[in-house]
Amino acid sequence: MDFKYSEEDEAFRHEFRAWLEANMPRDWRDDGELSDPDTKSEFERRRGWHRKLYDAGWMCIHWPREFGGRGATLMQQFIYHQELDRAKAPPVVNFQGIARVGPTLMQWGTPEQKARFIPKIPSAEEIWCQGLSEPNHGSDLAAVETRAVDNGDHFVVNGSKVWTSNAHHADFSTLLCRSDTTAPKHRGLSYLLVDLKSPGVTIRPLVQITGESGFNQVFFEDVAVPKANLVGQQNQGWMVAITNMMFERTIHGGRTDMMVEVRQLGELAKQVQYNGRPAIEDGYVRERIAAFACEAEGLKYTSLRQLTRQLRGLPPGPEGSVMKLGTTELNLRIQKFAMELLGPYSQFEYRAAKAIDRGKWSHRMLAARRGTIAAGTNEIQHNIIGERVLGLPKG
Repeated sequence: MDFKYSEEDEAFRHEFRAWLEANMPRDWRDDGELSDPDTKSEFERRRGWHRKLYDAGWMCIHWPREFGGRGATLMQQFIYHQELDRAKAPPVVNFQGIARVGPTLMQWGTPEQKARFIPKIPSAEEIWCQGLSEPNHGSDLAAVETRAVDNGDHFVVNGSKVWTSNAHHADFSTLLCRSDTTAPKHRGLSYLLVDLKSPGVTIRPLVQITGESGFNQVFFEDVAVPKANLVGQQNQGWMVAITNMMFERTIHGGRTDMMVEVRQLGELAKQVQYNGRPAIEDGYVRERIAAFACEAEGLKYTSLRQLTRQLRGLPPGPEGSVMKLGTTELNLRIQKFAMELLGPYSQFEYRAAKAIDRGKWSHRMLAARRGTIAAGTNEIQHNIIGERVLGLPKG
């Protein structure tokens, strides 16, 4: 295998790296991880960073030029996210719109829908979330109870969606609804675009164990959604949702460089004591960190295998599920080991003045479990890999 990048790709990397060095907010580098992303002020600060990327032509680079992107190659897109990870840059504020809604509309949207919604996604002029999961059905996305009743030129929507990330900041939501109650589970569904400022929409934050409230439950009570906001055909929304989820799997499947976490864990081991000396000098500690590093490298090459499939024009393979499973499980174990290293200091609250690294490790530990649940629980990923990749019988 050839892991060298072309001269063109290296030039792209150096251009973007230089831009990040010159433009990334200094206050984020110093304290960005400790900022609460759910406050209005922090959201607007991140929107400012998002707009800075957009104004400089560094937003939605993988989108076709006709939709406001740079038409970047898959390799350049991979490098782009490598450099964002390397710089620990602030996250963009319209991730759902950029990674899922926009590409889904490019494939399924009408010309009118594309003209109305897509141009305002890259600039974060309109923020998007997605309404898929429901309170009573976990990761079974097809078990939809939210109803969309045909009422001539519009649908009347009643129901609820849960774990809706960033709904409290969003202007619009995609919504998978049941529009034919007589059809089988995966049929009779419709995929709508809903204005969250419509009468009858109520958004309630769900406070997590970290104290943050980025997830929400969204209630729909007699909400009128114009027929013009139906994506794809009525009662055929599962196909649109599958497209959305394929983009989600690809995005979750290999963007995070886990070596960033491993290196930071190594720095923590230099700060704390273990058996009366710096923890990094203990063989057990070094062995654990080395094992994490080996896993992180393995995940990196799995990610490159996924990239290779895409470069060859092949459909997504098992790598997306493997990467999602591997990265979230590794992250959870890294954070648990950080608690072991910190010992009694692990009890300091997040942002506490006397806490080591201002308590970021305890916050990461509390937050790590949600990664094993989001985008399809890890139990579901095990089933997907076992049944669809290995051909094992259903349990």
